[in-house]
Amino acid sequence: MAGGSGTRFWPESRAERPKQLLRLIGHRSMLQTTVDRLGDLVPAERVLVATNARLAAQITAQLPSVAADAILGEPCKRDTAPAIGLAALQLVARDPEATMAVMPSDHVIGIDTDFQNAIRFAVELVEESPGRLVTFGIRPSYPAESFGYIERGEKLAGGAPHAGASAGRVSAERSSASKALAQPAVYRVKRFREKPPAEVAQGYLDSGNFYWNSGIFVWKARTILSAIEQFEPQLFAHLKSIAQARGRVDYGTVLAREFAAIKGVSIDYAVMERAGDAAVVEAPFTWDDVGSWQAISRLEGVDEQGNTVHGRHLGLETTGSILRGEDGHLIVTLGVSDLIVVQTPDATLVANKHDEESIRRLVKLIEERGWQQYL
Repeated sequence: MAGGSGTRFWPESRAERPKQLLRLIGHRSMLQTTVDRLGDLVPAERVLVATNARLAAQITAQLPSVAADAILGEPCKRDTAPAIGLAALQLVARDPEATMAVMPSDHVIGIDTDFQNAIRFAVELVEESPGRLVTFGIRPSYPAESFGYIERGEKLAGGAPHAGASAGRVSAERSSASKALAQPAVYRVKRFREKPPAEVAQGYLDSGNFYWNSGIFVWKARTILSAIEQFEPQLFAHLKSIAQARGRVDYGTVLAREFAAIKGVSIDYAVMERAGDAAVVEAPFTWDDVGSWQAISRLEGVDEQGNTVHGRHLGLETTGSILRGEDGHLIVTLGVSDLIVVQTPDATLVANKHDEESIRRLVKLIEERGWQQYL
């Protein structure tokens, strides 16, 4: 899923080049790193990218190994359930028994093999019970107010198939490899919770029964489609009309008309909160959603003054700040602390790093003033 706008990373993130297309961490974009992370788990011909139509050309350029018709360009923003449903319909058309892994393109995840083994484990859970919807929960390390939460229910017995049980389309080699590793804890999903205020988040942390919602899922494509049809029949009807038009000369017209008619809804609300067989795997990999500028310091570390610097910077009595500039541009700071300074060719942000949620308000104000060239 690569359709987000990443407004909290303004001014680097723009409408035509949002967070997932930027090299915020490392030398590859976040989208490229997401595909790289799959390794040989999923071949390029089985990768689909759901995004905004205006980003399709850039995504094709960044992912030359992914076929152009595998870039699912949505004509407008309608949240995650329509995006996932549209991709699932395309997968079912290719293979009615397809197993589908869904992941955002703007997360940082630790060791690739840990992630791949976790996905293999989730696939086995789905093969064991084809009607099951699997998601990954991140054990919280602090009372985050910016994440959704998953409350876990009873622990599921068994987990992956026992020795001798069929693992369906999962190869015996892969199945044996995953059994050799310690199996992650698996629980029934009790309920999903929205982003909480601080005191509620602290209660979640103290209880030990809550995970951060990673937004990563594994299920049979036909299972998620059946669930969307059951819980959101109008949404499913629009998606089906779009799928039936694929390959026809009027596909673009049908896509624009039907997708615009959809009422936007997240997959959590549309399906996961209502499903009877949803399981949460305690993620056996490190994870960060890179939701704001402070994540850069968290992931890349700081210098002796507590600063994280990208570009050329001269600082005197400057501490605890995040400073990013274009090549050849010098940023000079004197007697400041806890700032975010981000310089781009046409806009510069100077902000208190403890109030970076207000960056979204700034972007809204720029939009209201009609300064579209800065968005």
